[in-house]
Amino acid sequence: MTNQTKPAGARADNDATGLVLLALITLFWGVNWPAIKLSVNEVPVWAFRTICLLAGAGGLFAIAAAARLPLRIPRKDLQPLLIAALGNITGWHLFSALGVMHMLPGRASILAFTMPLWAAPIAAIWLNEKIDGLRLAGLGVGMIGLLVLIVPDWANLSATPLGPVFMILAAICWAFGTVALKTHRYSMPTTSLVAWQMLLGGAPIFLGALIFDHDFDPAAVSSLGWWAVAYAALIPMVFCHWAWFRVVALYPAVVAAIGTLAIPVVGIISSAMITGDPIGWDEIMSLALVVFALFLVLVAPQLRRVR
Repeated sequence: MTNQTKPAGARADNDATGLVLLALITLFWGVNWPAIKLSVNEVPVWAFRTICLLAGAGGLFAIAAAARLPLRIPRKDLQPLLIAALGNITGWHLFSALGVMHMLPGRASILAFTMPLWAAPIAAIWLNEKIDGLRLAGLGVGMIGLLVLIVPDWANLSATPLGPVFMILAAICWAFGTVALKTHRYSMPTTSLVAWQMLLGGAPIFLGALIFDHDFDPAAVSSLGWWAVAYAALIPMVFCHWAWFRVVALYPAVVAAIGTLAIPVVGIISSAMITGDPIGWDEIMSLALVVFALFLVLVAPQLRRVR
């Protein structure tokens, strides 16, 4: 009888690949938040998002072309691609851009990464994904870790409610897009898939830049501002987006979502190092809780299988 199960070695390789990619995403996307802060201090938000999306799409298309990967969108992939892009790119970038306008980017990142809270019920309803005890515990511990950061700053957040509302909408859109990717088996390579998502989903953002930021003067931006824009447009937009959708392909949606919980903590720490933002007991406690949540979701199941 032919064994139809995936070989243990292949599964282990996928697990190792996913863990490495999650670690790099956590580092690079975490550092991206102070880069965003430095960027939007000098570049209007709509123009900034447009630069990032066009650079990301162009970079990924160039990589796909150099690797001789197919660039065409198969007809069967078009509708699912548009639905996923609506959440992952249009909704996320639109609402997060509006959120950053009304609150500090570092604190905005905390609310943005409540995404797993919304991904879990969406995946349970849409994909019938089981939320077992370890995932539920990891989600709970991780969300407590984020609350440790949110509660001390609640007075500032409640004083400017539009920022939190927009950031929560951004988180919901990202969760929707992440789960939407799991509803269809794409025949496109990941690089081309992500590039087309940025281009198609970014169309409303490009239009917004033409309407709201048509008088943007690039010559007024300092060299530091352009270095920050260059980092945000290249590393997070090209590598991190590719790596994120690769992680989504390797892991269930809820596991991939919970794996992002460490990013805002890295964002807070890197902001303290790069921009001098204060760091205290709440950031340290949040880091410990988030690391424990990642252990419950990513490491504990591996230990259970070894037994």
